Amino acid sequence: MAELEGLEFGKSDFVLLDEVTMEQFMENLKLRFEKGRIYTFIGEVVVSVNPYREMDIYGKETIDAYRGRELYENPPHLYAVSDAAYKAMKRRAKDTCIVISGESGAGKTEASKYIMQYIAAITNPTQRAEVESVKNVLLKSNCVLEAFGNAKTNRNDNSSRFGKYMDINFNFNGDPTGGHINNYLLEKSRVVHQQDGERNFHSFYQLLRGGSNEMLESFHLQSDPAVYTYTREGATTNNDRTSHKAVMSALNVIGFSEEEINSIYQILATILLLGNMQFECDGESVQIVGLEAVNHISELTATDPESVSKSLLYRTVATGGGEVIEKGHSEQDACFGRDAFAKALYERLFGWIVSRINTVIEVKDYNPMLHGKNTVIGVLDIYGFEIFDNNSFEQFCINYCNEKLQQLFIELILRQEQGEYQREGITWQHIDYFNNQIIVDLVEQPHKGIISILDEACLTVGNVTDTVCLDSMDTKLAQHPHYTSRKLSPTDKTMDFQKHFRIRHYAGDVTYSVEGFLDKNKDMLFQDFKRLMYNSANPVLKEMWPDGHLSITEVTKRPLTAATLFKNSIVALVDKLACKEPYYVRCIKPNEMKSPVLFDDARCQHQVAYLGLMENVMVRRAGFAYRQPYSRFLQRYKMTCEYTWPQHLMASDREAVETIVTQHGFQDDVAYGHTKLFVRTPRSLFTLEQERAALIPILVLFLQKVWRGALARMRCRRMRAIYAIMGCYKRYKVKAHFWEVERRFANVRTMADYGKSVDWPTPPAALSQFHNITVMLWWARQIVKNIPPSDMPEVRSKVAALTALSGERKDWGVSRPWERDYLANGLLTGQRKCTNVMLYPFFFLSPLLPPPCCSQVNRFNKSTDRGLLVTDKYVYKLEPKKQNFLVLKRLPLDGFTGLSVTSGVDQMVVLHTSSQDDVLLCLQRGALCPNQDRVGELVGAMVDHFTRSVFTTGHCFPHQAKLANCIPLIMDCLRRENVQPACRVSVSHE
Repeated sequence: MAELEGLEFGKSDFVLLDEVTMEQFMENLKLRFEKGRIYTFIGEVVVSVNPYREMDIYGKETIDAYRGRELYENPPHLYAVSDAAYKAMKRRAKDTCIVISGESGAGKTEASKYIMQYIAAITNPTQRAEVESVKNVLLKSNCVLEAFGNAKTNRNDNSSRFGKYMDINFNFNGDPTGGHINNYLLEKSRVVHQQDGERNFHSFYQLLRGGSNEMLESFHLQSDPAVYTYTREGATTNNDRTSHKAVMSALNVIGFSEEEINSIYQILATILLLGNMQFECDGESVQIVGLEAVNHISELTATDPESVSKSLLYRTVATGGGEVIEKGHSEQDACFGRDAFAKALYERLFGWIVSRINTVIEVKDYNPMLHGKNTVIGVLDIYGFEIFDNNSFEQFCINYCNEKLQQLFIELILRQEQGEYQREGITWQHIDYFNNQIIVDLVEQPHKGIISILDEACLTVGNVTDTVCLDSMDTKLAQHPHYTSRKLSPTDKTMDFQKHFRIRHYAGDVTYSVEGFLDKNKDMLFQDFKRLMYNSANPVLKEMWPDGHLSITEVTKRPLTAATLFKNSIVALVDKLACKEPYYVRCIKPNEMKSPVLFDDARCQHQVAYLGLMENVMVRRAGFAYRQPYSRFLQRYKMTCEYTWPQHLMASDREAVETIVTQHGFQDDVAYGHTKLFVRTPRSLFTLEQERAALIPILVLFLQKVWRGALARMRCRRMRAIYAIMGCYKRYKVKAHFWEVERRFANVRTMADYGKSVDWPTPPAALSQFHNITVMLWWARQIVKNIPPSDMPEVRSKVAALTALSGERKDWGVSRPWERDYLANGLLTGQRKCTNVMLYPFFFLSPLLPPPCCSQVNRFNKSTDRGLLVTDKYVYKLEPKKQNFLVLKRLPLDGFTGLSVTSGVDQMVVLHTSSQDDVLLCLQRGALCPNQDRVGELVGAMVDHFTRSVFTTGHCFPHQAKLANCIPLIMDCLRRENVQPACRVSVSHE
């Protein structure tokens, strides 16, 4: 059973209808058509409605969705039945076949194309060249056979005018290795006559419209189909030129040589020229009007012009005594012979093309011992039941074929159903159905059937007409319940006397016109034409007419009639299908207007009736509408029962299924087979489906949660592994770099340049910054290691001043020695001692200069001499004129936020405090060296102190150099001295 779609799309399987009535069947079919669901199941039978529009349901994604899946897992589709046939063939090594039936215009040809495309898409996963070649030939053969076997009719623009059965051979791997094509009953009468609004075969128009000017000129043709009698009725279409190119390409792919392709179109040209040939009666003889056509035909067929003319005007006859005489044709007989010759040429050409394709795709030198069992999938695309206003011999044969196939269909379906019930131990319920064996006997029964009566009339010596044949049928079949005529039913005015007879087929009553029956049944082609073609210098033509090698005296047996040949081929076809496991595609034509929206209820109901779809549903539902193996049923519905989800603990799947059925209360509506569960009514199944549909979203969310968690854990483990590998690799690269550095610099202590000439190895990315610092520190170390420890404070101060003032102040006292601790060195004038100041001899930052040490400028622009003493805790402002340097103000060192100096040579300094009570000072240059700069020493000492505090205390005192906007008083002083502010060194205690 197919995966159930939403109720808005109707029932995806007709077996699941609530009641099996024609009304419900048609209502469901119409609803699905209107909703764009053109496929519906009847068990394993696919009912297809022609949508008359392109549908995006045949792409690669759809193929992947149906590949390897069971029928019930996806919505109905051609791919589902194709995959079922392929799996049955591959798994069970059993030959299968897909029978496609329906009337003209129902979409049979398109269905066969999609089936072939699907089989080609799912086979040969290893892309072996020989298998791909076979697949290409099988696919391209459709294009060629359509061109030469299809035509535009009033019902279908691409109607197959022949029946086709293709066997596709597969090896034990399931890959196609070859095939064979059988064709049935080509409608060769279309070559010389078409109904109004219809066309001849596509090949003629493709040649005229698509052939190059050089080709047409060499064939003595013009590009206008209206010029030729046989193509005058048909209207051209826009794609003839494109189709011709496709056919030429397909012929090359299949393997036709250039000579063979040229011969094919030469024969088509010959047929067109034959149709324009005219005869005139000159007294007692008949002559051809204009010999130019004879010469052209002779050139195209590689025969003698005189022989061509003679074959058209005379007939060679052997008398009973063995004497050979030539009998001239009448004008009517000459026209009849010309048309018969044209039809025979095309029929032989089509048969030769099919046989030539078979020589390419047939499996050669196959040894089952070496290659395994060769299995087959057959695809039958054959004409459907036809009822026209005027039904002739072709419709009679086509409808007989459908009777045979319908008989096989019913028998196989009943046999399959009954066989399954017997295997599963379920009681079989007898089903009444229409047995059309009586109609088949009416047509093919020896001595009494219609075909036998036609053959007898054709063999009778004398002037036997169609009317005489009809009288014979009326006499022999008068008591048959499915046969009647106007003579047998005088009151039925829908038939004419001596013209019509009617057969009550399983699909409905069909009235046939007997006119032309005998002529179409006979093989009226004269032996002269066969010998003419056999003696052609063209090897292709000679190959098409092997029976022409017999002389007139050697031909003693009349060939079989067309009806008998067709009957024998259909019987052989049915026998071939009967030994395979069949799958069916039933095609329905929704309307005559080729509209994608119109659904003709009456017409569709008629097709449903004669296709036997209702009988199929009834047979399928005879006992139980639904059956499924226990394992599959359990897999689908186990979530609806707490005892079977997620896995059951019972002894067998059957017990688990019984638990599900019992929990839902369906035990009276089911039967248990040996391997399958049988459900009687669809309602039980729908209840299970509804409950399953409600649970699926919950299960999906749960599975998504579990799966996402699993994915996250896998990604986490993967990332951890990646980081572990990266860490190990980085450590290895770092160690390798250090090993290489150690190796290169092992002996630098003994080198004159201390390793300056040694190249440093290229560091890994993780060590690039470290490498740059290391190179600089290496050379710095070579310089610093020779400096005495007592000079290191001065060096550190100068380095700090360089960092803060480099590029900002031209002279900052770097060239002079910095004493730093002026009190300890006794550099103060008068050697006065500060008894009230607690000094730290190890940390005396700023020099206490001789009085006046510095000048302080107040807000009134008054300057006063002051002393400046900086310790590691405080900054002291001293009164130098007082004894012992009276402390005027003590400021905590951690209260300062910055230090601003100018860019000139002046000694102005601004000490910034957090309370914004800044101190403006001008340092004195000193008595010993009037030009010495002391601003740099003050800045260097303070910056060095705060920088080292980061490493000793852990507190951060970042400093940054920037131009300072001083207080207005400072700016005023600077403007008077024409000096610009230099920078500000900021400190932070945050």
